[in-house]
Amino acid sequence: MEIVLIVLIGVIIILLIKLIVLKKSVRDIRSDFSLYGKLDTNTLMGVSCGDKQLRLLVSDLNKTLKTLRESYHMYSSGDRELKTAITNMAHDLRTPLTAILGYIELAERTDMSEDVKKYMGIIKERALHMKKLTEELFEYSVITTEEIKEEKSPVFVNKVLEDCIMNYYPALMEKGIEVSVDITEERIERLLYPSYVERIFTNLISNGLKYSDGDLNITLTDDKRAIFTNKASSLSLVSVGRLFDRFYTVDTARKDSSGLGLSIVRTFAERMDCPVEARYEDQNLIIEIKF
Repeated sequence: MEIVLIVLIGVIIILLIKLIVLKKSVRDIRSDFSLYGKLDTNTLMGVSCGDKQLRLLVSDLNKTLKTLRESYHMYSSGDRELKTAITNMAHDLRTPLTAILGYIELAERTDMSEDVKKYMGIIKERALHMKKLTEELFEYSVITTEEIKEEKSPVFVNKVLEDCIMNYYPALMEKGIEVSVDITEERIERLLYPSYVERIFTNLISNGLKYSDGDLNITLTDDKRAIFTNKASSLSLVSVGRLFDRFYTVDTARKDSSGLGLSIVRTFAERMDCPVEARYEDQNLIIEIKF
């Protein structure tokens, strides 16, 4: 009986030791996964335990990590090449477009029949539109490929928003858009990239100018939220979910939009760690940024 008891105690001790070793190995695997489970490193996980199942688990995890890293590097390389190609293409288009517009201006100074003037006006309008879209494309490609060049500095958000509204006010009035502005008297000041904040507000007001059904409500709250709301009956929950996608436009027939304005908003907001979201409620488009 004593022998059986001693054997049982020995088995229990061995099992306890094995359990402790297994728990330590699991902790090590968890730690290694946090350390090596990143996509920008080639280091794989290891295991000190001799347990077969744990070794198989680590082996499977390493295979998955290798596949994920390969996919990430392929995506990263392809995305970088695409952006570089877009930058080069946009740059190459700008020169001939500028030359075309120059020749059009020269032609306008000569005697032309009314029909020729009409056609030249159409050509000029299309060339100017092409130039605008090309410049937006070039700017976006540069924005997404280059590092941030400016330093963060204290930005008086209230003042920047007021200035952007005043700059667009004549255009909004000309289009018959009823503007409602509610900016808190609380001073909203944050360490941000000044040019980014200005461009975000400019793009959002421009978006309202293009797509609003006739109203634009702009609010800056005490808790640092900038909210842009306008009636947009042409939208849907699906289209609102894609508004921040590159090159996405609600109406592909529109000739005054490249689909990059809100994508730039998201890019700049993310670089400043400012959450941005779009909602669609009662046919109202609501875009909110938390500073």
